[in-house]
Amino acid sequence: MQSRPTFFSSGRILLTLGLILGLTMLFTIACASSSNETSTPDQSGGDSQAAQTAGSTSSTDSMAPGSSGTAMTNETSTPDQSGGGSQAAQTAGSTSSTGSMTPGSSGTAMTIDKSEYASLSGDISIDGSSTVFPITEAVAEEFGILAKGNVRVTVGISGTGGGFKKFCNSETEISDASRPVKASEVNLCADAGIEFIEIPVAIDGLTVMVHPDNDFAQCMTIDELHTVWGPDSEDKITNWNQIRDGWPDQRLDLYAPGVDSGTFDYFTETVNGESQASRGDFTASEDDNVLVQGISGDRGSLGYFGYAYYAENTNRLKSVAIDGGNGCVTPTDETINNGTYAPLSRPLFIYVRRDSAEIPHVRAFVEYFLSAEGRQLVAEVGYIPFPDDVYDLALARFHNGATGTLFGGENPKKGPVAMVLAGG
Repeated sequence: MQSRPTFFSSGRILLTLGLILGLTMLFTIACASSSNETSTPDQSGGDSQAAQTAGSTSSTDSMAPGSSGTAMTNETSTPDQSGGGSQAAQTAGSTSSTGSMTPGSSGTAMTIDKSEYASLSGDISIDGSSTVFPITEAVAEEFGILAKGNVRVTVGISGTGGGFKKFCNSETEISDASRPVKASEVNLCADAGIEFIEIPVAIDGLTVMVHPDNDFAQCMTIDELHTVWGPDSEDKITNWNQIRDGWPDQRLDLYAPGVDSGTFDYFTETVNGESQASRGDFTASEDDNVLVQGISGDRGSLGYFGYAYYAENTNRLKSVAIDGGNGCVTPTDETINNGTYAPLSRPLFIYVRRDSAEIPHVRAFVEYFLSAEGRQLVAEVGYIPFPDDVYDLALARFHNGATGTLFGGENPKKGPVAMVLAGG
C-alpha cells in the first residue's frame, strides 16, 4: 500500500517549533522586565562600585573586614574618578567620625574623645622630677580609670637630670622636668636620634622652709640665701648668726634636693648665678618627702623644695618669705601665679618623645594631661595651673608635632610662658 503524503506531519512540526520559540521569547522578556540590577558597572565595564571600594565601611560605623585604614563614616565610600579605591581610603591620615587622627597622618591630629579611652591599651613609662611627680601621678591614676586599666602608666622620681638620661636612652616615653632641658641634654637626645616635644604643665614656687618653732627667720633676701648656699660657704657658714646679725647662735642644718633634681638646678642658678654651683655639706634627697621629715624634725633646719610639698605639710613646716628686691613676699597660690613671688617662681614641664606622641594611648594621655580635668588635678595636688590659653597653645604645639625647646637649650626664650609659646 502506498504511504500517505507527509505534508500534514511536517506542518505539525513547524507549528510546534513556532510555539516553542514564541514562548521562549515571552519568557525572556518577562524575566528581563522583572529583574533588579544589584550593581552598576563602572566606566571601564568592571565590577560594581561597592566591590571596587576596598575596606569600605558599613552604615553602622563599623569597619568592614579587609579594611586598610579607611576612615569610619556613616555612608559607604564611593570610588574616585579613576575607578580605583574610595576617596576616603586614598586619603592618608583621614579622621574618623569621632575626630581622632588615624596612624600615619602628617597633619594636625584631632583630640581623642574620652569615650575612646577604654579601647586603648599599652604601657607608658615616665620618670624625672620629684616636683612634677605629684601632678603626673594624679593624671596617671585618673587616666587609668578612664582607660579601664588597659593603659598602664609607671611614674618614677630619679630627678630631672636622671629622667633626661633615661629619656634620651629611649627608656621612657615622657620625662618630667622642673626646669627646661639643658643644652647638654638636647645634644644627648640628638646624638641618640630622639626628638621631643616640650610642654609646660604648671607653675611652681620654690619654697624656703624652717622648723615650725623657728620664730626669727621670717624673711630672707636672695643675697642671704647666697650666703648660706654659695659654694664658698661650705664648712664656713654653720650657724644662724652668721647669716644676719641678731639671729641666734644656733647650729644651721641644711636640706635640699639632690644634684640630679631640676629644683636644685633652678635654685642654684637663681641664687648662686650658676646651675649646680652649691655647697655640698647638706642633706640631699631626690624624694621631697624625706626632706619634709628632715626639716620638720630638726629645730636648726633650713631647706627648700617645691611649693606643693610645702602646701601638703603646713602643719609640719614654716615657709620663709623671700625678698627679691621688692619686699618680702610669702609663697601662695596667688603670689606664685601673678609673678610677685620672684625670682623663685618657675614653670614645670613634661617632655614627650616625638615617636611616642604618635602612639594613640600616649597621645590620649598627654591630651588628658592638658585637658580641663588635668588642670583641675594640677590645682588639687597643690600647684598653680596656667591660664587656659597656655594649655591651648601647648596642646596645639603637641598636635602639630613641634619638636625642640623654646625654654631651654643654648638660646632660651624669655618672657611669659604664653608669649613664648605663641612666638614659637
